[in-house]
Amino acid sequence: MSGSDSPAARKKVVFLGTPDVAAHSLSLLLEASSKGEGGGFDISAVVTQPPARTGRGKKVLPSAVHQLADQHGLPVMVPERARDPEFLEALRELGPDLCITAAYGQFLPQKFLDIPRHGTLNIHPSLLPKYRGASPVQRCLQAGDAVTGVTILFTELKMDSGPVLRQRSRALRGDEKAPALLRELFADGAAALVGALPEVWDGSAQPVAQDDAQATEAPKLDAAEARCDFAKEGARAIHNKVRAFAGWPGTWVRLAWGGRATKVKLVTTAVGEGAGRGGRGVVLAGGALEVTCRDGSVLRVLEVQPEGKRVMDARSFVNGARGAAVTWVDEEEEGEAGAGGEGEGRPLSQTELVKE
Repeated sequence: MSGSDSPAARKKVVFLGTPDVAAHSLSLLLEASSKGEGGGFDISAVVTQPPARTGRGKKVLPSAVHQLADQHGLPVMVPERARDPEFLEALRELGPDLCITAAYGQFLPQKFLDIPRHGTLNIHPSLLPKYRGASPVQRCLQAGDAVTGVTILFTELKMDSGPVLRQRSRALRGDEKAPALLRELFADGAAALVGALPEVWDGSAQPVAQDDAQATEAPKLDAAEARCDFAKEGARAIHNKVRAFAGWPGTWVRLAWGGRATKVKLVTTAVGEGAGRGGRGVVLAGGALEVTCRDGSVLRVLEVQPEGKRVMDARSFVNGARGAAVTWVDEEEEGEAGAGGEGEGRPLSQTELVKE
């Protein structure tokens, strides 16, 4: 048996995480552990957020990380706060060599950071110091960046500001959505972290300090950001919001047909080429709903979800409108644009819906 495979030589690691993407990272770390990778380590315990109400039924369920840990028979700790004295004492008794965090969701106090012998490593899905904060992937996509990536850093008190141990870049095509990209980056981060562990164990790691002058923030998403307005935003900006806010909070607009305005979620979009037709008419062309924004740019909407309905493609939406003209509604005129009556105001364009 090699030295790294000897039980006495294997390092004790505590994993902290909560949502699905963190559970996927934990799964990859468990796989690496079973293969003796990373210099030989074991996941000795898991820390996650307490069970919470989730889903449409609002059932109280353990986190995705908690469920995976139970499947593997791992000890699970669910402190209300990471500063709770009972939790910190239990962690000291465990004596971890290293803690690893991935979307845990709680502030870690200095008393926590002082416990693991080799510190705490965090998987952060951005190229730090860009996009420090709660929503790095979403803010990166919203900004329309051409490149993103994942960073492995040592955790310090200041959020996402610790020295960088590893970074991996990922070019963006322009059609990625946040949920899938987030999962990919956390998986890539887990692999990068495992590759760096031997340097952590033997003390040869040389993390690099971040340049705080280059730091940007990635604030938490707000449901109020979900509303899109073709009168105020161009096609590129809306397309990037659709990609960024996929999952939650989503993006939606008001479309009017049949004498009423309806909330419609934009699920999948693309940016059209050239100038639009003008006006507020929504046109079915090439398998997509084409919308001309006020600035003349064209948004191609491939999938939508009208309020109370399932997700559907553009042609299914057109069929559901039953031949009625469809127009987009200006946010500022929302109260009067939908009905189309004489005293209630009409959409600016009377362009009829054109079918292929």
